[in-house]
Amino acid sequence: MFVIRQSAFGTLHRALRRSPRLSRLLATGAKEPSLFDSLDTFARRHIGPDKYEVDKMLDVLGYTCMEGFVNDAVPSHIRANPANVSDRSIPPLSELELLHRAGELAAQNKVFKSYIGMGYHAAVVPPVILRNILENPAWYTQYTPYQPEISQGRLESLVNFQTMVTSLTGLDISNSSLLDEGTAAAEAMVMAYISSGQKKTFFIDSHVLPQTISVLRTRAKGFGIELIQGDATTELLKDEVASTVSGALVQYPDVDGRIRHFAPIAERLHKHNALLAVATDLLALTLLKPPGEWGADIALGNSARFGVPPGYGGPHAAFFSVTDRLKRKMPGRLVGLSKDATGKPAYRLALQTREQHIRREKATSNICTSQALLANMAAMYAVYHGAEGLKAIASQVHFFTQVLACQLEALGYCITNHGEFFDTLTIETDDAARLHQVAGDHLINLRRIDGRHVGVTIDESVTPDDLVSLINAFALNVSKPQVTLPYILSTHATSFAEFSPSFPSSLARTSEFLEHQLFNTHHSETEMLRYIHHLQSKDLSLVHGMIPLGSCTMKLNATATMIPVTYPGFSKLHPFAPIEQAKGYHTLIKELESDLCKITGFHSCSLQPNSGAAGEYAGLSVIRAYHASRGESHRDVCLIPVSAHGTNPASAVMAGLKVVPIKSLPDGGLDHADLKFKAEKHKDNLAAFMITYPSTFGVFEDGVKKACDIIHANGGQVYLDGANLNAQIGLTDPAVCGGDVCHLNLHKTFAIPHGGGGPGMGPICVAEHLAPFLPSHPIVETGGPQSIDAVSSAPFGSASILVISWAYIKMLGGKGVSNATRLALLNANYIAHRLGDHYTIRYKNSMGRVAHELLVDLGEFEKSAGLKVPDFAKRLQDYGFHPPTCSWPITTAMLIEPTESETKEELDRFCDAMIQIRREVDDIASGKQPRDNNLLKNAPHPISVVTQSEKDWNRPYDRETAVYPLPYLRTRKFWPSVARIDDGRFFPLHVRNALQFTHLFL
Repeated sequence: MFVIRQSAFGTLHRALRRSPRLSRLLATGAKEPSLFDSLDTFARRHIGPDKYEVDKMLDVLGYTCMEGFVNDAVPSHIRANPANVSDRSIPPLSELELLHRAGELAAQNKVFKSYIGMGYHAAVVPPVILRNILENPAWYTQYTPYQPEISQGRLESLVNFQTMVTSLTGLDISNSSLLDEGTAAAEAMVMAYISSGQKKTFFIDSHVLPQTISVLRTRAKGFGIELIQGDATTELLKDEVASTVSGALVQYPDVDGRIRHFAPIAERLHKHNALLAVATDLLALTLLKPPGEWGADIALGNSARFGVPPGYGGPHAAFFSVTDRLKRKMPGRLVGLSKDATGKPAYRLALQTREQHIRREKATSNICTSQALLANMAAMYAVYHGAEGLKAIASQVHFFTQVLACQLEALGYCITNHGEFFDTLTIETDDAARLHQVAGDHLINLRRIDGRHVGVTIDESVTPDDLVSLINAFALNVSKPQVTLPYILSTHATSFAEFSPSFPSSLARTSEFLEHQLFNTHHSETEMLRYIHHLQSKDLSLVHGMIPLGSCTMKLNATATMIPVTYPGFSKLHPFAPIEQAKGYHTLIKELESDLCKITGFHSCSLQPNSGAAGEYAGLSVIRAYHASRGESHRDVCLIPVSAHGTNPASAVMAGLKVVPIKSLPDGGLDHADLKFKAEKHKDNLAAFMITYPSTFGVFEDGVKKACDIIHANGGQVYLDGANLNAQIGLTDPAVCGGDVCHLNLHKTFAIPHGGGGPGMGPICVAEHLAPFLPSHPIVETGGPQSIDAVSSAPFGSASILVISWAYIKMLGGKGVSNATRLALLNANYIAHRLGDHYTIRYKNSMGRVAHELLVDLGEFEKSAGLKVPDFAKRLQDYGFHPPTCSWPITTAMLIEPTESETKEELDRFCDAMIQIRREVDDIASGKQPRDNNLLKNAPHPISVVTQSEKDWNRPYDRETAVYPLPYLRTRKFWPSVARIDDGRFFPLHVRNALQFTHLFL
């Protein structure tokens, strides 16, 4: 029998009671923990404030309990049944229990050797990149680099990505990634449509990836574009066809592995003012003539082959490059060259980054999130290997494919693309089903084409032993003798000198690529490691402090949720592997869908949209399909408040809807009279109403149910934007509020990291009547009986990061996610209270409360001190904070959201900074500091500025005040790497020139 001596137990008990956190808990009357309780509960690690801090904040706000506060913040008539989101509905797991459960599910996924291809490969992730970028919170917790002074590291890396893409594709300019290959192709189609004067026909070669074709079908409906499919090499040479299309999409190499001459097609299309878009493969382009050299206008594809695992479909960074004349029409983010206030070259995002927010319903793209983290991985892969390393990898891949083709032909198989392949073979066989069975018995997946053909794609991960096993599976299928590796080595040339390609010599690459010194320097792990950390040191992320961005919900990205992402069972699975090999994934997906439906109150869920904006578009497309099923395709009007996210009207236009704006009242609320008038005016054609709740102004409006009733009474459906769902969980939900569909930003409310500008996920939840229309997929069955076509390339979007949100919900449990919402509301209201005596809090509800975010109006200071919002934002950088969301939803304000992850101490640190900045403003207003040369106008203050000589320091304040305005900064200082960058100043150099120019001076 095990006995603890009383004296020893007493000593242990006294030691535990001396714990500051525990003593505070006991002081508030909390129950003393049991020795049987889990010690690694996630709720106490995720929630920032402890009970003592919670009670202190409640007391400051004038409350004795949390429920009294919540009742004043959230209208009673929209409160949901607490049982819907509780520990009974979603039982919590400890961190250890979660990791054990995740391991079980990962083990249920059978990772065969997949040769399926179709745009997805088993990429080899260099360990130095895996550990120091993908698994590094200093890279994955960053926000989009809208504040360039504290983002120079990832901006440089994204320039590397753009340079890599332009160099390999042979085109003039590239963006810094899109969501995936299918949606990139859809963007190309719309570019062609706009550039051609809106010709309504677009040609797709029949050998384009099937998932891409499906995404194009969805997007074409919204723009009224007619799609033609056929053999581009014959049909587009006919003037009667080429003259009618806005453009065409071809695959190079195509889905069956063929490498064809498309230059004549490009010439014919250009004759008729049409564009040629080429979906291609970056690794193949190290050996193949790049599209820009034979007439392509746009090149696009998936860059995941450069060191990003398949992850059952993503996340992966798409690439997109264009000719110079198309650069102003290019979607997505573009990093370019500017100068800081001292004249030093510096990077920043160019205009295209916020096209949807600037142009709204006039935008042709709704892209907001890209795939920055994955683009950075791909760029680092190119930096690490360099041009020669990439050529060597491509040559080996191609050589192994040649060996396979030779051996299969010796076995009697017919290679239908003989002599025109890079890494993919299409093989004719008498019985494809039997061949798949034989291959499966040897843990091998082949591409399923039809009853007489299979496909094989070789990638970097294939070893000589893998190649022998693959050949022997084909041999066994025709009852031929097995081969050995020594036999293969003895029958094939093995040196690079003897290597010659198996595609037309006229399509072989002769131009150099990646010639910049950067791509020819960091090839040892030591140099690579130092380069990664050099860039990392320039960027502010959640490892440094709170990022209080309104509407962006920058909360803890817990390590326990991140660990399973790189489990082989999750990271290495091909998205088109047979369902029986993905049982663990499908269990996880069903559990996540179920939990999201409980949280939203809706019936069904689709996890396919891979960004919030993609979720908006998917939800509206589902609404359109629902109306069409009822014989009401004419319903095409969408009502959207003027305060809505810019992606809302852009998404509506992409879904084929006409946007009608709804006014806001002076207090920020929705103008219900204007809504009712316009809903009734358009009742015969009303399709939808888009609303964000709580509102973008940071309050729960009382009339949301009334607004939804107005829409339903006039035949429309309600789309509830989920950007602010973190304020709802367990207290209300979109269904109770009256919605029919909502999207969920998993990278906000459900803790997927923002990754420096992506990845994101935007699944949609819908009411029962909309469930039949959820998105389908051409390879893996998804959606309902009347489903729309695909909205992304992979059936479950960026599936590998769904693990994060699944883990987040499972560890918090129902009560935990509900408490997280309560604490998010409390933290925001505490900040509003502390700042209320110093700044104007623009909108509050009738009880004087905000929701999970608050709008601080700085407009008064332009007149009194000559200061605008950017001046406050830049000065906050000196205090070690990423600025809140600036100049949105109103131009004179900052939108502040602290989330539930931040402690009271961190909230106070932020408030102290804002209050001290207000004192600095008063000095300007009173004349103690000049209006044009002061702490705010000159902010931020990097080391390069504060170490200037005395004669160069021409400022009416001392250096200490500039960089150490509060005591905490002496021990916790983040230094911006450059001085202020003029947000309106941009030097439109080509990306490759920007890289060369900047590296000369930085």
